[in-house]
Amino acid sequence: MSGRLIQVSDVHFGRENAAAAEAALELTHVLKPDLTLVTGDVTQSGRSEEFEAAARWIDRLANPTFVVVGNHDVPYFNVWHRLFSPWKAFEATIGHPAHDHQWVGDQVMVRGVTTARGWQARLNWSKGVIDLDQTRRAAEALRAAPTGVLRVLACHHPLIEMANTPVTGDVRRGDAAAMIFAEAGVDLILTGHVHVPFATPIPLADHASYAVGCGTLSDRERGAPASFNRIDWDDDDIVVTVMAWSGRRFEENQVWRLPRRSVA
Repeated sequence: MSGRLIQVSDVHFGRENAAAAEAALELTHVLKPDLTLVTGDVTQSGRSEEFEAAARWIDRLANPTFVVVGNHDVPYFNVWHRLFSPWKAFEATIGHPAHDHQWVGDQVMVRGVTTARGWQARLNWSKGVIDLDQTRRAAEALRAAPTGVLRVLACHHPLIEMANTPVTGDVRRGDAAAMIFAEAGVDLILTGHVHVPFATPIPLADHASYAVGCGTLSDRERGAPASFNRIDWDDDDIVVTVMAWSGRRFEENQVWRLPRRSVA
């Protein structure tokens, strides 16, 4: 089996890099992925006009699309909705569920898990939390995918901390969730949040599950240019190519070749 994913993240409509976001959108049609996947923070402050702009952009991406929520996709300035219906605007406007989101194709299966919260019992609400019941449901669904299909888990915050990233996800129960996914044979855990790309083996189970982070398409750069990920795979390898914005166009930048686990 072989295929291609495009991963974009952290567009932060309200603070989007308009030229990069438009060029990335156009490239999704040129690159013809099996799926275009958005790993959260489609808005900056969860305002209705930001959601509407994000929805128009997502509707123009190469289809099909798969979108998960990020910590900026809550109504930051509406305390009532932030506390009691944090994902109502996201689900109504973007049209993707905040929980137990799933997509199945001939070559790839993707499951979404929510790591963002409208509120939590610590001062920095931007950090991640993962529910282990939702984790187990996602892991069991992915474990049941047909042999050879690429198994992908998508969420906003990196479940394990990456060295040398400008911010942390600090996901509560993240290590436990990463172990559950690794033991289930998940190939990729795709995330955003830190605004810099990375790809590395998860040092758990058979070390053949990989954490892959995506850059931003906003002006909120953190030492790396705006970028998105092109992810190609076959039965032997997964190749993650960072497409970095030069100011005029996207160019291939970092490349990681990740060996796939053996399939009996």
